[in-house]
Amino acid sequence: MDPSQRPTIVFCFNGKPWVSSFFSEANRARLTADYDWQIVVTDITSSWTESPKEDSSAELKLSSACSKADALIVCHGSPMINERILNKCKRIRFVGELEGDRFASRIDVAECERRGISVIDTTNGSSYPVAEWALALTMMGLRNYGSVVRKMIIDRAEVTYEQWQQDRGYSRGELTGKTVGILGFGHIGRRLLKFLQPFDVKTVVYDPYVTRDMADIFDIQFTSLNSVFEKSDVVICLLPITPSTEGMLTASQFSLMREGSVFVNVSRGRVVNHADLLARLRRNDMVACLDVFDPEPVPANSPFRDLPNVILSPHIAGVTAEDGPRFLSLMIDELDRFFSGVETRFNLTSDVVKLRFGRSPQR
Repeated sequence: MDPSQRPTIVFCFNGKPWVSSFFSEANRARLTADYDWQIVVTDITSSWTESPKEDSSAELKLSSACSKADALIVCHGSPMINERILNKCKRIRFVGELEGDRFASRIDVAECERRGISVIDTTNGSSYPVAEWALALTMMGLRNYGSVVRKMIIDRAEVTYEQWQQDRGYSRGELTGKTVGILGFGHIGRRLLKFLQPFDVKTVVYDPYVTRDMADIFDIQFTSLNSVFEKSDVVICLLPITPSTEGMLTASQFSLMREGSVFVNVSRGRVVNHADLLARLRRNDMVACLDVFDPEPVPANSPFRDLPNVILSPHIAGVTAEDGPRFLSLMIDELDRFFSGVETRFNLTSDVVKLRFGRSPQR
């Protein structure tokens, strides 16, 4: 990067707690070393999938600050980055989303593409802890830990060695050498695969969207949705919630799972038909490990709370103190690449947005 041409970066979000979350001392130092930067505070309500409502004063505030900016990075509270703002910000070549659930409700991606502006999303920063928790739940599920911990903590009873020998956690408790099925092979899936490698597992994957070259690159096997459930000792759900995935996993899939198998969900609860999953779990021949549910939080009277073959966690897989700084550190990596003439890694395109809102798979 040419030190005589320091790019100007504008951040826009609703202030605290994001300032303290994103701007660690290390991130501030990196930004200050190579960029001129400032934070613009606006507070426009939006959701993971619904764009911010039009707010002329917020748009004016942001566009005035961005008149000489080279890059604009947004998060919660930002107005929609639309044609009106971009018309007033002629120098912008890079628009980033720090934490938008990967589908840019705050950015008009198509308009950016029309203008040749790169759109970057680093929400995948949360893929690190999600992959870790998926691995942890997998191992706890195989050891039937939910049943064991209930006996020891709730029932205040010991689990004898003889009892343990009769438990599925004894007979099928090791991850090493098992077949692991992964539903969705995005950032989380690829990171999880790294964690699984020391266990010498066979990996089968369902993802109709990613390039099939990944099979050779990552030494995995792509197969159908039903085949993943039929072939796997552990099925790990990493599917995003889209019109095509909502309610996708039903009795048709759960009936195919082997006795002693484990189902892990760290993606979104609405991907699963929970009535169908509950019916299969009541046979007490498999384990479910659920970090996400529908509805959330899990109702106090939910029968899932009573089943010994269920492990629940309260949607914490991707929520750690390290997440916030990582979202920004990954974005700074992308800024460094972009302004050094290197291709960015985490590009958000119109095709990705279309998939989010229900375009049919191409294969």
